[in-house]
Amino acid sequence: MTAHNNHETEIIVDPDIPQVRIIREFDAPPEKVFRAHSDPGLFAQWNGPRRHRMETDHFDCSTGGSYRYRLVSEGVEAGFFGSFHEVRPSELIVQTFTFVGEPDGVALERLVFEDIGDGHTRLTATSLVDSFQDRDAFLATGMEIGVREGYERLDDLLAR
Repeated sequence: MTAHNNHETEIIVDPDIPQVRIIREFDAPPEKVFRAHSDPGLFAQWNGPRRHRMETDHFDCSTGGSYRYRLVSEGVEAGFFGSFHEVRPSELIVQTFTFVGEPDGVALERLVFEDIGDGHTRLTATSLVDSFQDRDAFLATGMEIGVREGYERLDDLLAR
């Protein structure tokens, strides 16, 4: 079953600072969208491109918690890890994000869950990295496809 809504995923590359902002609306209340980001079982169902499956090593989405997971497909594996710095249920997640292959490339991410009425949520995710080179390398990995496909998968999950 596919329940894709017509919401566009807006990806904004800041020209002045090494930052990427992603804005997306969902047809679900903030509590449900937040839970899909903070519950490891739910997060694994939608995170990343369709061709990958997510394997979780650990995932403690609480202030001071951490995570480590891998996206796996066709014998290829990409690992990611980070720490949750601030978690406010249904409102905010502030975390670090690191690709295992680039341990010096740490992104600081801020996810804001905004109630926009009628049971809908606007998610604004901001990622700040050390340099324009790191930001451009991040974009060059195909992250845009993974973000868009992941959010389509999240639409399907939220519609259940």
